[in-house]
Amino acid sequence: MSATITPDDIARTFQKIRSHIRKTPVVEVDGGDLGLGGGSRILLKLECLQHTGSFKPRGAFANLLMRPVPAAGVAAASGGNHGAAVAYAAVRLGHKATIFVPEISSPAKIQRIRDLGAELVIGGARYAEAAEACRAHCRRTGALDVHAYDQTETLLGQGTLGLELEVQMPELDTLLVAVGGGGLIGGIASWHEGRVRIIGVEPETCRALDAALEAGAPVDVEVSGVAADSLGAQQVGALMLPIAQTYVEEVFLVPDAAIRDAQRRLWQTLQIVAEPGGATALAALTSGIYRPAEGERVGVLVCGANTPAVDFDR
Repeated sequence: MSATITPDDIARTFQKIRSHIRKTPVVEVDGGDLGLGGGSRILLKLECLQHTGSFKPRGAFANLLMRPVPAAGVAAASGGNHGAAVAYAAVRLGHKATIFVPEISSPAKIQRIRDLGAELVIGGARYAEAAEACRAHCRRTGALDVHAYDQTETLLGQGTLGLELEVQMPELDTLLVAVGGGGLIGGIASWHEGRVRIIGVEPETCRALDAALEAGAPVDVEVSGVAADSLGAQQVGALMLPIAQTYVEEVFLVPDAAIRDAQRRLWQTLQIVAEPGGATALAALTSGIYRPAEGERVGVLVCGANTPAVDFDR
């Protein structure tokens, strides 16, 4: 399956969506400022500054521009960020959107979806239940189901982040990427094809990729913790798993306390507000769970910002 997600396909997708997405900045930070060893340099890709506050518009626009959209419009199940992105893309392109979110979605993400004008349906304790409600809606109405991660166009859209990163960080050795359902890391890994070490980072309580790599197939996992609304997929996508098996070097698990600490350090160092899922990749570094080699050029994807402003100094 991974052969269908090629760098050439990603490059063509980028040409289709580039006028609809924001080129987000890279900031080089002294490791000492983040509490790491003195002299280390960390490159932060601030995709939290993308439209709707996460990387998700890349995959949303790829779906809506590369698949025929019926009169019934589009529908998506989401913990929040994907739903906001699909709602935003639908508004920009003139389509109706219906978004299904579970009860654990944060108030900030729910409000963002409402503000974008989509029809919002809240129900089910977890993402899997919202996804089933979305599928039933699509069967009933004929709406286009835009999957958050297990869809070729979604992977291609998220892969454009890898393309953009390679231009901005041409000498990168390693990239740390937070993982939920795996669309982001699958797309990025498909672009780099081993030219950069891709490291997945998951919360200890949302370990869908770690469990799938261990089992050799997507398997259900229990989901909980501070990042469950964005990284709480019950299992990774079938499309991305062969990509991860080929190109993702390792997966590290981080505790909730490390994620909260990474959020605080982003705020204290850069005044960047990141949601827990958006700070999860950085947590592998700031907790010492991932230790770069001397001279290693490490990039970290800060991938989401949809959380209320918090006084992290308290």
